[in-house]
Amino acid sequence: MATPAGPGPIASFIRFMIFGGGVGVLSSFAVPLLAVITPWAVSNAIVTVASTLLCTELHARYTFGKGRGAGWREHWQSAGSATAAYLATGAAMCVLHLMQPSPGMPTEQLVYLGASGLAGAGRFVILRLYVFATRRSSTARSRKQQGTTAAPILVLA
Repeated sequence: MATPAGPGPIASFIRFMIFGGGVGVLSSFAVPLLAVITPWAVSNAIVTVASTLLCTELHARYTFGKGRGAGWREHWQSAGSATAAYLATGAAMCVLHLMQPSPGMPTEQLVYLGASGLAGAGRFVILRLYVFATRRSSTARSRKQQGTTAAPILVLA
């Protein structure tokens, strides 16, 4: 159920999967193609930076219902979670290349998408609970509490 503060957890998770997953799938094609001309780690870093900027904007506007673009704070905090995702995908690809020195593009995509999916689930939690969390001010809480108290009634008999 949506609240004035933004969509509920299920709606925001579905949006997160659509936007983040869509950009992730596009990234899975971009990284190996870019890796033809640059080292894989550099390709992954370039695509991670670009996709993080795009996803942070999409998540601010649509996934978490801020109704505005992301500010510098949200971009930096999102970048921190993206760094962890970069390390996870990089480690997964290193392990793949150690186990299979010349994997094909479909194998690389499968490993990259698997690692990205796991990292994405962790990012959703961080973004929802910390980066884009709605913080209610103490004034809003005190107004709500004032509205729920019953006024004393003087009964004259």
